[in-house]
Amino acid sequence: MNAELLARFHGVIPAGGVGTRLWPLSRAAAPKFLHDLTGSGSTLIRATYERLIPLAGNNIMVVTGRVHRTAVLAQLPEVGDLDLVLEPSPKDSAAAIGLAAAILYRRNPETIMGSFAADQVIRPEGVFQVAVREAIHTAATGKIVTIGIRPTLPSTAFGYIRAGERLSVTGAPTARDVVEFVEKPDEDTARGYLADGGYLWNAGMFVAPVALMLKHLERSEPVLYAGLMEIADAWESGDREETMNRIWPDLPKTAIDYAVAEPAAAAGDVAVIPGVFDWDDVGDFAAIGRLNPADENSGVTVVGSSKRVYSDNATGVVVTDSKRVIALIGIHDVVVVDTPDALLVTTKEHAQSVKNTVETLKNQGMMDVL
Repeated sequence: MNAELLARFHGVIPAGGVGTRLWPLSRAAAPKFLHDLTGSGSTLIRATYERLIPLAGNNIMVVTGRVHRTAVLAQLPEVGDLDLVLEPSPKDSAAAIGLAAAILYRRNPETIMGSFAADQVIRPEGVFQVAVREAIHTAATGKIVTIGIRPTLPSTAFGYIRAGERLSVTGAPTARDVVEFVEKPDEDTARGYLADGGYLWNAGMFVAPVALMLKHLERSEPVLYAGLMEIADAWESGDREETMNRIWPDLPKTAIDYAVAEPAAAAGDVAVIPGVFDWDDVGDFAAIGRLNPADENSGVTVVGSSKRVYSDNATGVVVTDSKRVIALIGIHDVVVVDTPDALLVTTKEHAQSVKNTVETLKNQGMMDVL
């Protein structure tokens, strides 16, 4: 790849969201990106950072909540003060990614940014990096580029990207135009997308010139744009904290898809690189079962420091950070999550419903376990 082009590239890691479907393991104080959910010995955010080093070197910015500052720096000691963006409160992805774009634009308007969430599992990394290099080449032609994941099943959990004509971009043989982004479908519609072959999962990965990203943000969300640019103007001054505290609370809360990606696609400014690597957003405990092989003897996937799990004619997932012995007998596709102050028992089939439990506990005022 052209060294000059790669030198313009900066990685951005938005590390937000509690991951409520992974409660009680993932909580407000310890969200899922701070956990090792793959048994690799590396947390999700550390693995994300390592994937970007061959592409961006030290030019990597992390956007996370103020409350996670200490935990994130423990995972990523390389990140300098000016590249650690701490949100006073959650504002969704448009504010997080938009602020990163604004800060990078103020440093160098020619920057190409690549935004990759902190809580995704990607294998093999070399195939991912080839796709990102294609995306950088395509972004350099004046496009916002998303890396879409080839769907392996008719999932209703993701939005989809409808790919169009192939683009003629040097260094990006698989680049295609994006016709539109479509919302999470029902199952019949998802089956149709899979059969069609022209639809990809929207994994929220964006590679774009910061100037183009901000142009679309200004057009669709002018109040958000103005606030983020004011924060960026003060970023490398002594007024950073005061400016952030004054402006951030009143910023509009919206997703980057609505604020930038969808309007940019309608304007013909979005391209897609099909990702042919394995990808999982670890959305629930069923995903942990997919990502971690079951023990050959017990038939159960065990995640955590304790291995005191007994199984007799049982299958499923056990996640434990307690010293209790857990015995499973004659039960299949079970999910057991054991923590010192909360116990979850469900099945893989109902793993997505854990989010509803969290909402109910919140409404009942049980914030101490959330």
